Amino acid sequence: MPQSRRKIIILGIAGASGSGKSLLANTIVDELGSDRVVVISEDSYYKDLSHLLLDERNKVNYDHPDAFDHKLLAEHLTELKEGGSIDVPIYDYTTHNRTSKTRHINSKNSIVVLEGILLFSDPTLRDLMDIGIYVDTALDTSFIRRLRRDVIERGRSMESVIEQYETTVRPMFVQFIEPSKRYADIIVPHGGRNRIAIEVIQAKMKELLNHNAPN
Repeated sequence: MPQSRRKIIILGIAGASGSGKSLLANTIVDELGSDRVVVISEDSYYKDLSHLLLDERNKVNYDHPDAFDHKLLAEHLTELKEGGSIDVPIYDYTTHNRTSKTRHINSKNSIVVLEGILLFSDPTLRDLMDIGIYVDTALDTSFIRRLRRDVIERGRSMESVIEQYETTVRPMFVQFIEPSKRYADIIVPHGGRNRIAIEVIQAKMKELLNHNAPN
């Protein structure tokens, strides 16, 4: 097996929407300060819905596994593990669609931190991950964070966020996300600001980086 295939470690971080997955992933990576670690969001792999009108896209259940192109994500992760490079889609939350731009990532990275709500629900993605982390945050806390984020950052109304939470977000959490917790190697309570968990994960990542350091 080529040496490059042994160097890519995929660390998956899953949990409810608003649980603190992105904060945990970005905090770990920013504090490590290594250009050999990269974050990829599952949200980048929402399916291309350019064939639908905006009103139709607004009605899609974005918290169901079928909303994601997990096949493409798995192909991209496999390509990185095999020493190749990928172009990650860039998603626009306001239009519920992919943009024409992409983000280029190559296999010089030793660790890929993958974060998203439904990563553990897909067996192929689970098989590609070397470490699985589940962020276990109380649902009321997650909802408040999601409400604040969607209103402030994504320009949505409070009513639309609440309606979506009641009709799809919470039911999909109960059906798909919470049961996937059993696949995690590490469970992080209290969200992305859990300093003990951050330091433990960083220590493991430093060990992996040192082990895979270029000769």
